[in-house]
Amino acid sequence: MLDLRPVGYVVGLLVATLGLTMFFPMLVDIAEGREHWPVFAESAILTILVGALVSVACHNRVADALNIQQAFLLTVGVWVILPAFGTLPFMLGETQASFTDAMFEAMSGLTTTGSTVFVGLDELPKGLLLWRGILQWLGGLGIVIVALAFLPVMRVGGMQFFRSEGFDTFGKVLPRTIDISKGVLNVYLALTLMCAVSYILLGLDPFEATVHALTTVSTGGFSTRDDSFAAFPGLPQYAGIVFMVLASMPFVRLMQGMRGDLKPFFADSQARAYFRWIVYACGAIVFYEFLVSETLSETAVRERLFNVVSIFSGTGYGDGDVTAWGGMPFVVLIVVGAIGGCTGSTGCSIKVFRYQLLFRAVGMQAARIFSPHKVTVLRHDGRAVGDDVLQSVILLFTTYILFFGLFSVALALTGLTMSDALTGAWTAIFNIGPAFGELVGPTGALNAYPSESKWIMIMAMLMGRLEVVAVVVLFMPVFWRD
Repeated sequence: MLDLRPVGYVVGLLVATLGLTMFFPMLVDIAEGREHWPVFAESAILTILVGALVSVACHNRVADALNIQQAFLLTVGVWVILPAFGTLPFMLGETQASFTDAMFEAMSGLTTTGSTVFVGLDELPKGLLLWRGILQWLGGLGIVIVALAFLPVMRVGGMQFFRSEGFDTFGKVLPRTIDISKGVLNVYLALTLMCAVSYILLGLDPFEATVHALTTVSTGGFSTRDDSFAAFPGLPQYAGIVFMVLASMPFVRLMQGMRGDLKPFFADSQARAYFRWIVYACGAIVFYEFLVSETLSETAVRERLFNVVSIFSGTGYGDGDVTAWGGMPFVVLIVVGAIGGCTGSTGCSIKVFRYQLLFRAVGMQAARIFSPHKVTVLRHDGRAVGDDVLQSVILLFTTYILFFGLFSVALALTGLTMSDALTGAWTAIFNIGPAFGELVGPTGALNAYPSESKWIMIMAMLMGRLEVVAVVVLFMPVFWRD
């Protein structure tokens, strides 16, 4: 019989930790002098109490190793249960959000998608704005740990290829994950601090700099303004570009770089490909703008570079109306959103590594047509890629495409127009943030979407963040057999 106590222990600890973080926005509200702070006090006490009780009830199995069933349940359970508790400040606070809207906002936050149902952000209590940033920061940290510690062992999407990076087992329930978390946390904190300082030096006030640093490094995209990053033109956008790119790099390489060894970072073919593809996408869009307008300003170039990096990384900050650029640039943005950042980063979507393997596999298969007797081995970064890795990658591509279609149809059945349905499914399952269509408000908010559409997108955000297969497997009868 499946023992859920090791899962409950870890989930309880994480829920209690989430409750502790609610004290930070409470202190901000107290400092601001608004009467909103009791909302966070009540939410924190309830969340900590429930998490602690669950953890204490399950602590007697903490020494047990996780099996594959427990690993899948823990991974999915964390991204379902934590958003549920993350809804409390939204439902009890000034927004008085319904559970649907609160769950949408919390899921969008923790999955670092960045879509929002809230309007009037400029007038919200600072505590709520900080809470949205904290949710994304925690979600970004969490997904890197999942990618490095859990998905390789679970063999999801070819991640078993990275087991030789040193993150090859759960060991016990906590010790190995804690070792991984320490390394990731150091890099994550350093990037966040550098980002916040950069924003302050470039003109943002300390509060807005802090919130935007949290949502930049997590590639989440929540902002303190309805205008998003369009409210901070000029040098802050260049700083945002730098840190969005860094947050989309493999965190294993960033950890090695912090230890003084930069060679693996520059030698990583995935990182190099990511840089190249950003240059190709930006170059194509800027060249198109030059052909159309026959002139090119610094503002136009910066706006296009910022939006390309924002969507490529899955951050989703907005700066201007990208649909006004023309058909070709919009298609490029849709494509780069479906690529995403590097594997083992806070970036979104399918990831660069898997596209590299897919392209090489297609090239190798084409070569076999002309040389059927030639023995060829698929390699990545000088290492042979096993058939199990390639099969996992192909399975992930297939499921992403399949569920993108299914979610598009499901959203259309709720009454959305085709553009609303397609971009809604695109932004949700690839965890990008912005959507486009008739029901999308001028600030990019999705508050006009029907409740049914929001729940479909909540499911799509969850599946996209956990790379689809990790969720789908829970609905297979074979998973529950001993």
